Amino acid sequence: MKRLSALFISLLASAGLHAGEVQVAVAANFTAPMQQIATEFAKDTGHKAVLSFGATGKFYAQIVNGAPFEVFLAADDTTPARLEKEGHAVPGSRFTYAVGKLVLWSAKPDFVDARGEILKDGKFNKLSIANPKTAPYGAATIETLKKLQLLAAVQPKFVQGENISQTLQFVFTGNADLGFIALSQVFKDGKITEGSAWIVPGYYHEPIHQDGAILAKGKGNPAAAALAAYLKGDKAKAVIKSFGYDLR
Repeated sequence: MKRLSALFISLLASAGLHAGEVQVAVAANFTAPMQQIATEFAKDTGHKAVLSFGATGKFYAQIVNGAPFEVFLAADDTTPARLEKEGHAVPGSRFTYAVGKLVLWSAKPDFVDARGEILKDGKFNKLSIANPKTAPYGAATIETLKKLQLLAAVQPKFVQGENISQTLQFVFTGNADLGFIALSQVFKDGKITEGSAWIVPGYYHEPIHQDGAILAKGKGNPAAAALAAYLKGDKAKAVIKSFGYDLR
C-alpha cells in the first residue's frame, strides 16, 4: 500500500511539473539551439516550450494581429523594442539572448575561400540571401555587400529566401552555389560542420543583437517567465555559444 501511495504521489508531482506550457515565436536562425534548449528546459523545469520558427518581420505582423505567442525570440533588437513600445510586450522583459554572426557558405568543400574573395571573382551562378525586409540577417547581408562595394555586381544573381532557413535550403539543395546565412546554421562545437565558408567580420554590418521578450499574451504565465529566466542561465548560454553566437 505504501509503495502504491508513493507511486501515486510521484505521478501527481510529475503531472504538476509538466502542466506549464508556453508558445514561443523563434527567429529561424535560432532553430537548432532553441530545439536543444527547449528539451533541456522541459527536463529541468517541467514546462513545455511549443516552438514556431520563422522570419522576425513576419512574426511581428502576426503578433500585432493577435497571434497567441507568449515569448518572442527575435533576430534583432529593434522589433522587440517596437513591440514593447506598442504595448504588445511586457515592459522591462526584453533581454539580449545572443549576438549573431553572418557567414558566406557553400555546401561545396573548398568553394568559398576564407576571405570571401569569390564574391569579387564572380565565379558562381546564384547567391542566396534572406529577405532584407523581414529577416535581419538579410539586412546584414545587404550592408556587407555595400561595404564591399559589390551589391550592384552580385544583385542579379540573388535567390531570395523568405527567412534564413529557406536561404540555407537554397544552398544546401544546389539551387544556389553559395549564400549568406547565420553562422549558427552550419557551426557546432567550435567548427563549421560541412562545406566551405567565410565568416563575415562584424564591422561589415550593424551588430546582430538578438533580443527576446515576454509578450503581452504571456504576462502572468509562469512558463513564460521561467523560459526567459532559463535563457539567461549558464546551461542555455553554453548551448548558444556552442552554435557560434557571441554573448552580450
